[in-house]
Amino acid sequence: MSHATPSLIPRRTVGVIGAGTMGVGVAHRLAAAGHDVTVVDPVPEALATAVDRLRAGLRMATLMRRPPADGAVRTAERVRFCADLAQLRGASFVVECARESIPVKQEVFRSLNTLLTPTTTLATCTSAIPVGLLAEQVDDPGRVLGMHFMNPAYAKDTIEMIRGKHTGEQTLDDAHALLASMGMQGIVVNDAPGFVSNRLSHATFNDAAAVVQAGTADAATVDRLFQECFGHAMGPLRTADLIGLDTVVDTLHVLHELTGDARFTPCTLLTDLVAAGRLGRKSGQGFHRYTPATMAS
Repeated sequence: MSHATPSLIPRRTVGVIGAGTMGVGVAHRLAAAGHDVTVVDPVPEALATAVDRLRAGLRMATLMRRPPADGAVRTAERVRFCADLAQLRGASFVVECARESIPVKQEVFRSLNTLLTPTTTLATCTSAIPVGLLAEQVDDPGRVLGMHFMNPAYAKDTIEMIRGKHTGEQTLDDAHALLASMGMQGIVVNDAPGFVSNRLSHATFNDAAAVVQAGTADAATVDRLFQECFGHAMGPLRTADLIGLDTVVDTLHVLHELTGDARFTPCTLLTDLVAAGRLGRKSGQGFHRYTPATMAS
């Protein structure tokens, strides 16, 4: 897929809520396409490391032969980080990437409803929460949709786009246009817990972890089977490490809460790894160990 040239696209002011892995990745992709981005996160620890993580992502993108069209320095200059949600006034599009928690995200959307103009498109990057539960927090639910970016956002050209019950065609069109400016596309699905990708993938992550927990095979063997027998580019446990095991566990909790399906109850090994701080690539160890060399592969 072709990548947008910043000088040739309409430059927009876009807000991103959350300076975690996904929020910084989305900001990176937007800024690389020439947009001005304001990232808001009230957590000081997240803000303290956000700039360094953005620069690390830009370096990684260059190593992957996906450098920003006009350079890493100018791209980084288009992103500003702050703690005050009021700094999003004037944004024409906002992507919410807050923690995967229903109450947290609902509170964000209630705040955006009073802060932003009625014409601002509101997208949630939720992993599993139905768009409808968030859209009902705003006066016009028609301007809310789901935009499920994949990690790392700078390296994935397709997202899962979720049409809520009330999502308007103009909202979908605006989201498609923003994606096109980034050289990306969206595959539209209807609203449901976990949508398509995470409803299927997280059950697999959990089952794969349970297989390791039972001693049937180690993590490397599980992943090798998926790669060499099924042709997957990456096995389920390396994929879970890439997403972040804390995010995987949060998403499983949401899926279990909303569906009542016991298969989404996180297995003990997953919760133990998270409790031990072994969160995957971002911490250097999850089901696998990671070094700068392996993280670039």
